[in-house]
Amino acid sequence: MINNWTDQFGNNLSWSNATMVTKGMAPYGVVAIGEIERIGQNLIARGNNPTDKDAWAQEWCAMADHVATMGEEAEAKGRTLTAGDYFMRAGYYYYTAERMVYPGELKSSIYASALKNFKKGFKIRYPKIERVDVPYENTTLPAYFVKAEGGTGPAPTVVVFDGLDNCKEMSSLFCGLEFSRRGFNTLAIDGPGQGETLRIQKIPSRWDYEVPGKAAFDYVASRKDVDRSKVAIIGYSFGGYCAPRIAALDPRYAGGVSFGAMWWDMRAWLVRSQEQMKKSTMATSHFQIPWVFGVPDLDFNKAVALVEKFTLEGIAQQVKTPFLVVHGKNDRIIPPEQAELLYDKLGSANKTLKIFDADEGGAEHCQVDDRQAGVNWIADWIAENVFAAKGK
Repeated sequence: MINNWTDQFGNNLSWSNATMVTKGMAPYGVVAIGEIERIGQNLIARGNNPTDKDAWAQEWCAMADHVATMGEEAEAKGRTLTAGDYFMRAGYYYYTAERMVYPGELKSSIYASALKNFKKGFKIRYPKIERVDVPYENTTLPAYFVKAEGGTGPAPTVVVFDGLDNCKEMSSLFCGLEFSRRGFNTLAIDGPGQGETLRIQKIPSRWDYEVPGKAAFDYVASRKDVDRSKVAIIGYSFGGYCAPRIAALDPRYAGGVSFGAMWWDMRAWLVRSQEQMKKSTMATSHFQIPWVFGVPDLDFNKAVALVEKFTLEGIAQQVKTPFLVVHGKNDRIIPPEQAELLYDKLGSANKTLKIFDADEGGAEHCQVDDRQAGVNWIADWIAENVFAAKGK
């Protein structure tokens, strides 16, 4: 019997974490807890085995297929808003299914289904959320722009980059909706190695994330509905490495947040992950990191060698704007000590370290056990420390 609800699959951390991530979208009305529980029960009945290459994708896709079909049936009856709800849920279930599938034709097919349903769902549920393409080098980065509620002029804006496993379709809601009601715009963007940019455009991640950070700022600064003096940067999970780099090396950003994790020394983190993989206690799939970093044969050891430049030593010290580090006390992916190290190294005169514990909720990685608690805390801090300091 499983006693800890955050460990739905016992010691199978990869499945438990992925399920929590999806459940974390429930406050935004785009997943159903009952449907997710049914998937979990089926997976446990099939043996709860993280090495089972088929079970995870099959069960999540089965539910996604079922929900997408109900959406199509509702749409055929003219029940458009109901259909939108179904399409959003199907999109998230397909995306959750895809994360455990090895790169190839099946993974691409499942992601195509996720993207198809996301697009249909967003168009119905959130017609005011704008799909945009951010100019970047010789191509563009896909993003969603969520406008501030009730604004009549240029508004403060938050740029949000993803982690290894999440996507703009998630952060546009869990950040975008909350920030919007507080009077902030949000640019939720799939950067290199993330979401659609990796899966469709085949663009891997990069150590110098200030480059896509600059592209994001250039884009929002070009919009008439953005106050370019009040733009903050947030990096979620792996983005917790990206955000300090961007804040340090692009002083146009008025402040920043590492949301949920900071990988101070990426090589050391990867070596630690390799040990976790041997014990089947890693939260992501074994191929994810090499795939994200563009290692053609998905060799983990080659990925370790590749990321020597992924470090914030000498960079974090250059951050001068207000900066927040948010973490969970029970984070089993990135130890809280990493967040404490980043906080100590930051050069900001105005810096804050917030570590959530189990009593207040949000103690897991990126507050997936209470996403609202994390996002609300971040929103309050930005309002009080970044935008207010700029004269809001």
